[in-house]
Parts: sequence; structure tokens; C-alpha cells
Amino acid sequence: LARGYLNRPGLTAERFVADPFGEPGARMYRTGDVVRWRQDGLLDFLGRVDDQVKIRGYRVEPGEIEDAVALHPDVAQAAVVVREDTPGVKRLVAYLVPAGPGVDVAGVRSDLAQRLPEYMVPSAFVVLPELPLTVNGKLDREALPAPDAAATGRAPRDAREEILCGAFAEVLGLAEVGPEDHFFDLGGHSLLATRLVGRIRTLLGSRLTVRDLFEAPTPAGLAHRAAAEGEPRPALARRERPAGLPLSHAQRRMWFLQNLDDSGATYNVPLVVRVAGELDLAALRAAVRSVTERHESLRTVFTERDGAVFQQVLDVPGEAGTVHVVASGEHRLAADVEEAVRHGFDLSAEAPLRVTVLEIAPQDHAVVLLFHHIAGDEWSMLPFIEDLTTAYTAHAAGAAPAWTPLPVQYADYTLWQQELLGAADDAGSLHARQVRYWREALAGLPEELPLPTDHPRLPVAGHRGDTVRAQVPPAVYRGLREAARATGSTTFMVLQAAVATLLHRLGAGTDIALGAPVAGRSDAALDGLVGFFVNTLVLRNDLSGDPTFAELLTRTRDTDLAAFAHQDLPFDRLVEAVNPPRVPGRHPLFQVMLGYQHNDGQAGRLLGLESRILPFELGAAKFELDFNFEETPAAEEIDIAFEYAADLYDRSTAEALVERLLAVLEQVAADPRRRIGTLDVLTVRERGLVLGEWAATSRELPRASVADLLA
Repeated sequence: LARGYLNRPGLTAERFVADPFGEPGARMYRTGDVVRWRQDGLLDFLGRVDDQVKIRGYRVEPGEIEDAVALHPDVAQAAVVVREDTPGVKRLVAYLVPAGPGVDVAGVRSDLAQRLPEYMVPSAFVVLPELPLTVNGKLDREALPAPDAAATGRAPRDAREEILCGAFAEVLGLAEVGPEDHFFDLGGHSLLATRLVGRIRTLLGSRLTVRDLFEAPTPAGLAHRAAAEGEPRPALARRERPAGLPLSHAQRRMWFLQNLDDSGATYNVPLVVRVAGELDLAALRAAVRSVTERHESLRTVFTERDGAVFQQVLDVPGEAGTVHVVASGEHRLAADVEEAVRHGFDLSAEAPLRVTVLEIAPQDHAVVLLFHHIAGDEWSMLPFIEDLTTAYTAHAAGAAPAWTPLPVQYADYTLWQQELLGAADDAGSLHARQVRYWREALAGLPEELPLPTDHPRLPVAGHRGDTVRAQVPPAVYRGLREAARATGSTTFMVLQAAVATLLHRLGAGTDIALGAPVAGRSDAALDGLVGFFVNTLVLRNDLSGDPTFAELLTRTRDTDLAAFAHQDLPFDRLVEAVNPPRVPGRHPLFQVMLGYQHNDGQAGRLLGLESRILPFELGAAKFELDFNFEETPAAEEIDIAFEYAADLYDRSTAEALVERLLAVLEQVAADPRRRIGTLDVLTVRERGLVLGEWAATSRELPRASVADLLA
């Protein structure tokens, strides 16, 4: 291992002890691990006898950091501890006792940055008059206060830093954030990163991307990058409406897909909620009407004129507040829910929102909230539910809802999107620049993933689907989070790399394209708006050379950050630009989708009543395979909803795919340094067949000559 610690004779003598089994003078290294020796010769890891911890994948000894802090002339005493004020998020915090009247915390931080690696520099500093001690004179860790913004060492240097600190705090849900606070140490994740970048773009008029946040994850670092930027993006604000209001790029693609859908329900977005308590139907009807007035997208129809399609925003008609009430019961609830969510919208004449209440008992109802995708996406559910609950509570009390007016409507976004992208034939436009990126990024992409199917592909996609559900255990989840931190990536990137690894091991090759939805809310003005903003990215995965999973994660991170920085180009324009061969019944560029949601774990209270979401599948498949993950950090869990095209795959095959994925996740969580070619993707049943029935080849043969046996 080594001969000792440089210039640390005391620590060397403590850790490098005499080896009673070796030559005279040989040494053994005392790791500090506490283990139990089992009878089968294996060791069970129980913990550590020292204070070593892992931060973002690195093993850190807080004592070493304390020694470095104490070298600063302004510091008389120092203590460094690992805090977990946000569940699942560990951060280093330094507590300083000044040697004189004060301490220059910024100077201490700068000095540490010169002495220590970046991951060993504490993310927060707290100045105390003295360190709290226990009755026997040891550091009382429980008495150390939680850090706040003042603990980060300095105030913002200028207005830009101050604005960025406020944006960090707003998105992360914290009271204050300092200029040097690390976004991911404070509990940030990939979805919050997109929201934060959108907020910063609005506040500063900047062009910062998600990649910038990953590479400079503090307000101070982003302020430096924003100061070096060029021309800002156009502001998103109210715009004058033309006589013919065009569709957004996402709406145009959805209109095309809807016209190909025979069922009419494939692109419905349902939310089914079971509510307990007294439900005021009159207040609910008034609330639905108020929310429809607030969000123009919920009262927009689509009309065709001279071969073109336009948005038409309706005045709020009387039926806008209609709530369809159905007498139901426990025995027929599933059938009634299915009928409600399979409603086929007539987009040319019918508002794309439908609310159905199923009466199960006087104090027990199921509320079915149904959008058509052309009017709202999954990210629209949160602002919609918040506004509906606010309006219902107000109307139930006999008042009008008191909410802040929306800064823009979806029509304003549509016109802004055209201005943002610019002309396709303008070489300097954002549209042209992103087209150039995607053509290069997707050059030579295989036309189709060579995955074996149970049934031949149909000439036209049937959209018949089913869902298999599973859950990643907490122990595996913790390992995946640790792998993400060690590589500077996110949970989504880990899951993406795992799915790509699974498909590779099943014969899909080494160049695997996955589709991924992105929220598309690149401006903070869109945060509270109901509308169809989601875009689709193509994430190309390079699995050549049999890399370790950690190496694959690094490749995934670089690919994803580049893709996220070029997410403005609508998917339909991307397909036109790359122009892959079209095959009826096959999705262009990718056939496997990867979805991710972050759940804060808070219990829902729809309409202010106790409520719980009822899982429901439409029985429709938009893609051949669709892996949907929902991460709940508070519970240390990831829920999997795997949708598959029933026209191509049997349910047994889909269940086996999920079992294989769970096995891959368990293996890479335990050791991300394993090469992907060594990962086991056999199911329990398959392993039993290979090692059991198929291996039972012994036979009793009669004693006879070869000639007799041949005869």
C-alpha cells in the first residue's frame, strides 16, 4: 500500500503496525474498518473506528482538514464535521474559533483551496466564540449549529451574485444561500438544475446552460460565467397576437400524432386522486371555471384554414366549469376510472380539459383530472393542482381566488419561441446553430436498435401497451447515489447508463440512442403556467471498448450536458435536420424512451382534503420500450413504471427485462468499477435452468462395445 504518511510519524505509527505474519520489519495497514469474520471466510462490514467519511465519492478524513484550517493565523481552534441537514445530502462544515477579534473566512477558504483538493474544502464555515464541549472535554457535535448563509464566509460582491444567491435559495427551498455554496451539496438535482438555469436566464437575461451549472455549481462561479457572456436571449413577455395564432412546435407535432391515433386517448394525460372528506361540488365547478379562465391553454381549440392549423383561445363558456359526476362504487371504480381517462377529445371544438368526479360514498370520491397532451404535460400537473386547490378553497369560503396574475400565457410562449429560434436559413440563428450540433452529434447513428422482439413489427404502430412496476431497494438506491456523486453526475445519468448497459448486454450493440423528455420551461415566467412545453432529446450512449460502469457514467455525463445545452431545437425540426430513414410503425432516431421524475415525498392534499394518487395505466404505448423512473430521496427509493408495446413484446418478456435491470442496478451500485461486459443479466429462472436442468447431462450407459452401441 505505502510506507506511511508524509511528515506524519504519529499517524504512520498508528496506521502502519507490525506484521506478525511477515518478515521482520514488515508492516500491515490498519484500515479502521470494523468487520465480523464469518464461518464461510467472508467478512461483514459493520462500520469504522475513525471519523473517515465519503463525500461525493471521495474518502475524507475531517482531522486532516482541521489541521489545514488551524494553520491559518486567524484561527485559534477548528472543527470539521459532516452534516446531513437535508436527508441524503452530506456536506462538510468547518467551525472556527478566531485567534483575535475576528477571522477572515474568505481568506481561510482561499488558503484551503491552495492546500487541499476541491472536494475537501468545506462548503460552509461557521464562526463561534468557542467550540462546544461535553463534560469530559470532547467536542459536542450535537451542539454545533447548522450553517446559514452568513456561514459561507462573505456577502455577495455585486448585484449579480446577490441575484444568483436568491435564485439558488428560491429553487432549493432554503432561507438563504451564500456565494460559495455548492448547488449539489445543498440538495440540488438534475430537474432542479433545469429550473434554476431557467430562473437565472430570466433574472440576468443570460444564456447560461445546465453544463455551466455542473461546471461552476456556486453563485460566485456562475456570476463569473454570466459576466463573460455575449448577447442575451430575447425576453419572454406578453406579445401582440396575430390574427392567425400559430401552433408551437410541440403542439404541431402532437396535432399530427393525434390525427394518426385511432383510439383518440393515446395522448391523454390523466391524474386520478382518491379524496376523503366533504366535497363541495359547487365550489369545485367554480374552481374549474376559475382555473380555465386563468390558463388560456385549457380553453384553446385548434382550427384548420387553407391547409394550416391555428390556435383559437375561447372565451370561458358556461360549460368550462362543468364537472361530470358519476355514481360509482368500490366494485365498479376501476371500470369507471378507465372510462373517464379514455375519453376522446375533439380538439377542434372541445376544451382539452375534463374533470370527472366518481361518487363512491358521501365522504369518499375519486377525482379524475384529464388533459389532452396538446394543452398540458406532466410538469403542468403541479401548477394546475396548486391553482385548482387555491380556487376551490376560496370558492368554498364564498370568495374569489387571490392569486398573482400570470406573467405570460401559452400564446406568448408560442410567439417567443419563434423569435428565440430565428430563421432556419439564417446561419447565425439559434435554430441553425443547434441543427449543426445535432447533425454532428447523431452522425452515423444506427437506424434501429437490433433488439429481439416476440412479435414482428406492424406496418402501423398499434399503440397497444401495458405496464410492469417495480421498485429499487433503498440499499441499492444509496449505492447509485454514491456512484453519481463520485462521477459528478446525477441519478438520472446513472439510470440512463444502466438502461443502456442492459440493452447492450441483450444485443443492442455499442451505439445506443435513448429518447428523453425535458421540461422545456427554459424561462422562469413559464414555471406556473399550464401548457405543452416538453421537448424530446436524443441521448447517444457509447458503450464501445467494454468500459467500467464508472467510465460509462463519465461518457454519459459529457453527452448529456452537451445535449441539454442544445435542447431548444424542437424534436420535429431535429428529425427533419438529421433525416433518418423512415419506416412505418417505427419511431425515428430512437425506439426506447427514458423518463425521470423527482418526488419531494410530501403527501398530497388535493382541494385541501386528504388525498392519494391512484396509479392508472392507459393501456397505450407511445414507444416500443419506455422506462419511467420516479426518485423519492426522502424514502431512498426509485419507483419503476416500465411501459412496453404489447404488439411487439409479451408481458413475460417485459417482466424479465425489469428483473434484469434491477440486477444490473444492484451490481453497479455495489461496485461501479466493474466492466459492463462482466455484469450478469440472467433472471433467477434462467440461472436455475442453466445451472440445473440444462446442466443435468449425466447418463447411465450400458457396458457394451462401440459396435453394439451403434447397432
